[in-house]
Amino acid sequence: MRYVVTGAAGFIGSHLCARLLADGHEVVGIDNLITGQQLNLDVLRARSSFQFVEQDICSPPAALVPVDGPVDVVFNFACPASPIDFEPKALDILNVCSAGVLNTLSLAREKGAVFVQASTSECYGDPEEHPQRETYWGHVNPIGPRSPYDEGKRFAEALVMAHHRSLGIQTRIGRIFNTYGPRMRLGDGRVLPNFIQQALEDTPLTVFGDGSQTRSFCYVDDLVDGFVRLSRCDEVTPINIGNDVEITIGQLAQEIIELTGSASRIEYRPLPQDDPKLRRPDITKARAVLDWEPKTDRTTGLKSTIEYFRTVLTTRHQCRPA
Repeated sequence: MRYVVTGAAGFIGSHLCARLLADGHEVVGIDNLITGQQLNLDVLRARSSFQFVEQDICSPPAALVPVDGPVDVVFNFACPASPIDFEPKALDILNVCSAGVLNTLSLAREKGAVFVQASTSECYGDPEEHPQRETYWGHVNPIGPRSPYDEGKRFAEALVMAHHRSLGIQTRIGRIFNTYGPRMRLGDGRVLPNFIQQALEDTPLTVFGDGSQTRSFCYVDDLVDGFVRLSRCDEVTPINIGNDVEITIGQLAQEIIELTGSASRIEYRPLPQDDPKLRRPDITKARAVLDWEPKTDRTTGLKSTIEYFRTVLTTRHQCRPA
């Protein structure tokens, strides 16, 4: 089969490309590298079945580089997703969740392809339902500091469903919960990259709030498998794809200190506005519809991620001028 993956140089997008290539498919990767990394593309470029196009999917349609030939599935993973990007890249995020989604939907319609939208658990906001089911409409501040991402992704889902209902495009929506693994960015701003880098450098691990807020972390290979299965199913409405094993942020910090053998201590700071206090997916629907559930236990996944960051940090230090 032939796939288009937007956000191909990003953390999850690059893993998705690698999985599709390993399965014997052709992949056209698209990214404007606003947050994507050339390092992530290096592992893909060696494959003759991979083609990379550097462009902004928000460009006017006439300015977009055409994708020649047939396309079976369009995966849309293009969007800055780290909280540190929500303010400085607010307009970029809103643009890619509107014009970018519209352009990629148009590509899928033109090619008669299945369209798969990477959505997010942020659609649930700071939830009042726990765990979160797909039927929950969310508790979101529409004008808060997180709103460009939260409301952008909610609008993207509405845009996708409207194209399905009005134009008959075969669309799928996967709501991603906290995902981790190799190829995350240093300085990404999300809790796991922060904790791991701080632990490896023996600096304090910064916990926002009192550490009692929870998250549920899914290893990237498991998440990608969920999205591959999603592209092959017939379910149109959103499906949660994440790990339903919950942990407090305080416990996570302790685990990372132990796994890295770090001398770091924990430093507490005020909780940012609208930061979700609870986050755990109900994955009943994924189990039933996709025959999917995560397989990687957290210790195994964290060890792999820590080794990746250890290598990246070592390389960075070796490249610094004396």
